Amino acid sequence: MNRIEIFPVTNLPIVKEGDDLASLICKAAEKQGTPLQNGDVIVVTHVVVSRAEGNVVNLEKVTPSEFAKTVAETTGKDPKLVEAILRESRSIVRMSDGKLITETKQGVVCANSGIDRSNVPGNSNVAPLPEDADCSARMIRQKIMQTVEKDVAVIVSDTHGRPLRQGEINIALGVAGFKPLRDRRGEKDLFGYTIRIKRTAIADELASAAELVIGQTNEAVPAAIIRGYPYPKSETAKATKLIRSREEDLFI
Repeated sequence: MNRIEIFPVTNLPIVKEGDDLASLICKAAEKQGTPLQNGDVIVVTHVVVSRAEGNVVNLEKVTPSEFAKTVAETTGKDPKLVEAILRESRSIVRMSDGKLITETKQGVVCANSGIDRSNVPGNSNVAPLPEDADCSARMIRQKIMQTVEKDVAVIVSDTHGRPLRQGEINIALGVAGFKPLRDRRGEKDLFGYTIRIKRTAIADELASAAELVIGQTNEAVPAAIIRGYPYPKSETAKATKLIRSREEDLFI
């Protein structure tokens, strides 16, 4: 491995329900002079995936429960938004200082069940996480491979905060075509020491690298191409492998 390149996928149209996101990415990549190649990793934000899948909630049509109203009073949030958050969650993990941390139906611990208001058309619309981000990644990958006949990997990503660090990073919610963890146990370091515990979350690292060119604000670049990283291929691996079990978790 000599170098890794990251290309933003620009000039994509506003993605709406029913759009063929994979074909749009292939066409945009070709048009900007970076056509997809074998071994590329395509990172796509969950918001455009949810929009393409029609997974958008109009808060004007949400009726908050009494519990949602109580949580809204505690957090200072819109009761309708709280109701949408609760519908996407298994449990509330933390609730204080206007923050609502939940465990989503998919098992991800994050703020507001990952529901996003940014880059969602319509003032009252929000985008929950994809129902099955691994399935979404597989479908995008399959369509890309059919369209351009290139063997690629796909990550569906989202921006998350971290409990012990300031700032947010991108993480992988769904993967297709590669193993999200690279197991380094048993390898030897520079001085011959056998590594015993190291497993690298390469899916999260690639997702975060892509966010350096993916735009959250007015530039709104929803996808990126990572080229040159020799990822471990897999047709069956899932991003759920990255979720630490409750038994292993030291913070929840």
